[in-house]
Amino acid sequence: MAKIAFIGLGVMGYPMAGHLAAAGHETTVYNRTGAKAEAWKNEHGGHTAPTPREAAEGADVVFSCVGNDDDVRSVVFGDDGVLAGMRTGATLVDHTTASAELARELSAGAGEKGIAFLDAPVSGGQAGAEKGILTVMVGGEQVRFDAVRPVMAAYGRTITLMGPVGSGQLAKMMNQICIAGLVQGLAEAIAFGQNAGLDIGTVIGAISKGAAGSWQMENRHETMSAGRYDFGFAVEWMRKDLGICLAEAKRNGSSLPVTALIDQFYGEVEAMGGKRWDTSSLLARLKR
Repeated sequence: MAKIAFIGLGVMGYPMAGHLAAAGHETTVYNRTGAKAEAWKNEHGGHTAPTPREAAEGADVVFSCVGNDDDVRSVVFGDDGVLAGMRTGATLVDHTTASAELARELSAGAGEKGIAFLDAPVSGGQAGAEKGILTVMVGGEQVRFDAVRPVMAAYGRTITLMGPVGSGQLAKMMNQICIAGLVQGLAEAIAFGQNAGLDIGTVIGAISKGAAGSWQMENRHETMSAGRYDFGFAVEWMRKDLGICLAEAKRNGSSLPVTALIDQFYGEVEAMGGKRWDTSSLLARLKR
């Protein structure tokens, strides 16, 4: 069993940290809103700390799962950041979906203190975090990945080393690019079928087992057809992720015309008041 610190108790971090505690790891949590950390402690046991630095003191592994690049910097660097409290030889693992550039920055900062770093964004949404079946895409050194992988197994079903630092974030970008196109295609198909007077459940039952099938189709077609968009990843966070994808594509010379267009569509969903709707709400834009 390891001594763990977990920084960030949002919809993903809260259950992930809970799985670590349930697995028997000595877990200390920090959250910007202290009341949420106390609620986690009351539910899962473990400890709370008033700053990221104090949470990280003496930990074997420190996990972070916050909002964006700047949020990560705020909990990692500075006098109260985790690097100020971590011991030499420990490992920092960032589960935030962020830029590959940030991953390299964190690796350099950690390396100066003799601390290993892994970028490890996750996929699977809140439901995957709660069930402990996340997909974890990791960038970093093989030896450190091998050491930390058994700990991440508390909440990860598929945990894969993608390459050197930054590779985890790049793999997550590919994931989000794929999802954006899939959801738009599904939204268009459902809107088309409804306009044509088809029974959507019957059609999906047939086509979901063939080449058109996807996780999004299996898990979202019913709620989309009913106009319910409070299941899963929020539009405002998807736009953050797609912005990272588009910025990286500009750096590496990739063309992402579909991704750029769907980011624009999500902007229209936000303008409709849907920034907290889930990503399947692309259908709402087609039906307005």
